[in-house]
Amino acid sequence: MKIIFLGTNGWYDTETGNTISILLKTDKYNIIFDAGTGIYKLDRYVSFNENTDLYLFLSHFHLDHIIGYHTICKFSGFKTLKIFGPEGTKKYFSIIAGRPFSVPLADLPFKVELYELPEDISTVPFKIKTLPMLHADLTLGYRVEIEDKIITYCPDTGYCENALTLARNSDILMAECSHKPGQYNEAWPHLNPESAARIAKEGGAKKLFLVHMNPMLYETHKDREDAASVAGKIFPGTTSAKDGMEIEL
Repeated sequence: MKIIFLGTNGWYDTETGNTISILLKTDKYNIIFDAGTGIYKLDRYVSFNENTDLYLFLSHFHLDHIIGYHTICKFSGFKTLKIFGPEGTKKYFSIIAGRPFSVPLADLPFKVELYELPEDISTVPFKIKTLPMLHADLTLGYRVEIEDKIITYCPDTGYCENALTLARNSDILMAECSHKPGQYNEAWPHLNPESAARIAKEGGAKKLFLVHMNPMLYETHKDREDAASVAGKIFPGTTSAKDGMEIEL
């Protein structure tokens, strides 16, 4: 099993990376968390064939998490793209995935299926849990239990009980870190290094990877590493994720 960070920025692309998209590659499944611009690199890591299904889990509909979907039409040779997201996914994709914004679903070289969570969670062929995060708009966090490992993705959120629940005993916790140390904005909740580390520590996670770094605040990789150092004082197993980083489990 591998985790591959296709994009680790929030908001917009810079030299430090593309916007958020993460591939969880297992023996049986190709699982993608969010469709930021980093998703265009997917074919570097996945060999498509006619029996391949892709499972795309969207956290919410802010553009930095979905704008890479527009590049999905460059992929072909696989069976089905299964898109899961919060309530409203079917409605919003009937708009986003069509003219004049993108290639209509019916014109893509593969089948697309849309599902809404938690309503359609029984259609997922592996164990998954999803809970709403603390954010300005409805946002889902995800916990996947697969191949005897627990992988948790806590996207845009402030510190909250649901994030802690999803993180519980995770082998890998991927948590957003948009704020700098000590920062918080109650009107637009996000994590800073300290609160991300608290979730990892209190949840008993084994490793924490910081993602979705705000490029206006984290301009360089050193800025990101400094954030990981701050978090590491609370939770020593902290790493700042970078585009192209691969984690073997």
